[in-house]
Amino acid sequence: MANINLLPWREAQRRDRNRTTFTICVAMWIAAACAVLLAKSYVDSMINYQESRNSYLTSEINALSKVIREIEDLKSKRDALLARMEVIQALQSNRSQIVHVFDDLVTKLPKGVFYDNISKRSNTLVISGKAQSNGRVSALMRNLDSSEWFDNSSLKVVDILDDNGALVSKFNVEVKEERQEKNDDGVEAVR
Repeated sequence: MANINLLPWREAQRRDRNRTTFTICVAMWIAAACAVLLAKSYVDSMINYQESRNSYLTSEINALSKVIREIEDLKSKRDALLARMEVIQALQSNRSQIVHVFDDLVTKLPKGVFYDNISKRSNTLVISGKAQSNGRVSALMRNLDSSEWFDNSSLKVVDILDDNGALVSKFNVEVKEERQEKNDDGVEAVR
């Protein structure tokens, strides 16, 4: 007798295909999930690596900021020291100037003129005194103008006073003090 398959072979074939399709879909989902997990772990490791680099850079930036602050402090200290050195050099170069000024005040004083008070405001000397006549006051001003230590003498006040029966001229003269500085050759230069 002939062998007849009465089983629904198409149903079985469809179930086999569905089972194969389902297995392939599950395998694809598992492969996709694995690929997503691998990509996520790779991206996370890259993010961690970049964060570690960023933290290293931040720590180095902080260290360099401290070094920069120290350098700025050193620069300010250096500038202060240079300013002090300049003051000291100016004092050293002008320390004999006061001697020359007082010497010229004495040597340029004509006979019949007397100083009462000498005061200094910045680089201007204010001289007050008495003279036997106005001509002697003008002689004092000419002498001071001819000095290499003084310049621009100007008469501010002149009054005639009676001093024990003698007429005297009381005067106030302002004269600028010229700074004498020595250059590298040791020669004094007017400034």
